Amino acid sequence: MRRMLLFAAALALGCAAHVAPRPAANPERATAPAPSPPPPARAERTESDEYTRYELLDPETAQFHILYEVTAIAPGAQVFFNPIRKGSEASGERVTDRMSGEALRFEVVPGEEARRTGLPRADLDSDYIRIHLPRPVPRDGGQVRLLIEKTYKDSKSWFREGDTVVFLRSLGIKRNSVVLPAGYELTGCNVPSQVLSEPDGRIKIAFWNAGPDAAPLKLTARKLAP
Repeated sequence: MRRMLLFAAALALGCAAHVAPRPAANPERATAPAPSPPPPARAERTESDEYTRYELLDPETAQFHILYEVTAIAPGAQVFFNPIRKGSEASGERVTDRMSGEALRFEVVPGEEARRTGLPRADLDSDYIRIHLPRPVPRDGGQVRLLIEKTYKDSKSWFREGDTVVFLRSLGIKRNSVVLPAGYELTGCNVPSQVLSEPDGRIKIAFWNAGPDAAPLKLTARKLAP
């Protein structure tokens, strides 16, 4: 019996020798979980209710006149920026206050200047029309409605292809219309559209871009026989 008790005691001591003591907590080494990064800030909208009308000029010139209606909505804004599309040569710019009909002051500035004077996310490789608003945008949800006109020359967007003329352009806003030159008829359009007649007889193609991305518009037309 004594021999069994001594064996049990020795076994207990052996097991105790193999159990590692729990290390004491070291507050200096304890690390808190890394905080989750904040979600990226969403760009504040500066415009709404946009509509663009493209009036195609003689295809030999590769030019088209743009009438762009837009509402400036950034609270307190005193300037508004409209980009000049890369690859297009702009001329004949004009800006009008839709409420009063007053012509507004503006200047064309590079992307760096646009960033410095009110458009933080301006593309450094683009130029912008910087428009001086006739009054600051009210902070209580008010707005300033503008009409921006310009003529683009872009032989990759408006060109002749044999007996056919082609208008090929990616259009990012929702409401658009394209007016063919006088004496031309529509032969093809790759997006659902309304085909209408202007008071002067020109053909207008109007459409609503319902998707989230720019519409890759392609129109084809031909000159009517005299």
